[in-house]
Amino acid sequence: MAQLDTRQKLEILADAAKYDASCASSGSVKRDSRGGKGIGSTDQGMGICHAYAPDGRCISLLKILLTNSCIFDCHYCINRKSSNVRRARFTTDEVVQLTLAFYRRNYIEGLFLSSGIIRSSNYTMEQIVEVARSLREDHDFRGYIHLKTIPDADPELVHQAGLYADRVSINVELPTVSGLKRLAPEKSATRIEGAMAATKADILDTADAKKRYKSAARFAPAGQSTQMIVGADAATDRDIVGRAAGLYGKFGLRRVYYSAFSPIPDASAVLPLKRPPLMREHRLYQSDWLMRFYEFSPQEVADAADETGMMPLDIDPKLAWALKHRARFPVDVNRAPREMLLRVPGLGTRAVGKILAARRWRRLSLADIGRLTVSIAKIRPFLIASDWRPVVLADKLDVRTLVAPKTEQMELFG
Repeated sequence: MAQLDTRQKLEILADAAKYDASCASSGSVKRDSRGGKGIGSTDQGMGICHAYAPDGRCISLLKILLTNSCIFDCHYCINRKSSNVRRARFTTDEVVQLTLAFYRRNYIEGLFLSSGIIRSSNYTMEQIVEVARSLREDHDFRGYIHLKTIPDADPELVHQAGLYADRVSINVELPTVSGLKRLAPEKSATRIEGAMAATKADILDTADAKKRYKSAARFAPAGQSTQMIVGADAATDRDIVGRAAGLYGKFGLRRVYYSAFSPIPDASAVLPLKRPPLMREHRLYQSDWLMRFYEFSPQEVADAADETGMMPLDIDPKLAWALKHRARFPVDVNRAPREMLLRVPGLGTRAVGKILAARRWRRLSLADIGRLTVSIAKIRPFLIASDWRPVVLADKLDVRTLVAPKTEQMELFG
């Protein structure tokens, strides 16, 4: 096999990493090199791979695999053992030097590193940890590092990864245990959850120690995350929402990421022939948002699904839930508690906060609410204001046709 240079390896391994969605660069501790020591910074905005800092700068992470070779044969993975893809592998020093070179050229401010499994889980995890160790200790790199842990790796190696990384992620891969057994038989849901539980314990222990001793080491200060593949098995959106809620509750995850299954070359016969609609992935992220920021219970979010257990693709889950619970609307914006205001379609958390603050001084009109939201037409059937009561709209049987987004035909040569 021809020897690949670093540029060729980068082309292969950066492309292979695109299937990993869980690479947000938020939530870490603040570090910088303005004192003349070290290199890099974690002073960055919210985002996945690319983000914008408060001053408008675009922030990006170098997102690569250590190798796309793998001893596992997961049906859904393009890098599986039996896949006919071009293989490449970085050395640990090549990853370190790439990260530093990209940073010095102002291309990136952090690293997201994952890998296929070579030789064994422990050997691969050792290589990943060595990259982070070298960046931190040999080069005093202070930028963001996110490490993807390897299934079945020794807990001590995962612990070391957390000492060097800002965030670690442990993928549950599929929403159901049965799906994991069928599509990734070499992986174990029990062992994956055991690793997540150990990581949670390490995060809590080191956070407690940091309160007592300033010199205590930090462990994954940006927490842990996971990723689920959507559409590769028969799991419904209701199943996925329930699974995500359980993971948040049991392991204190910062994020659950959803990745729509994408058909791969030479695919296994047990996989679907086509990918699910990308809108399905989007609706799951919106459902996740409702649990994390809008105080919806998992059962309430799951209740937005239809009789097949799937979220509607033409309207968002919050609107779907409101249409299913017409009896709870309209809501009086001048009297309703925060919990109910958050359930009004079209009102975001910021808008609700402004409503609560403003109504302490005066009664709010429909025009006042309109200035806080993008589309007043969407929320009119669901609220009461000082000069508005949706008598006709509230009694109308088919409210959905009034509030659902209109389908537009795009111009072919626009």
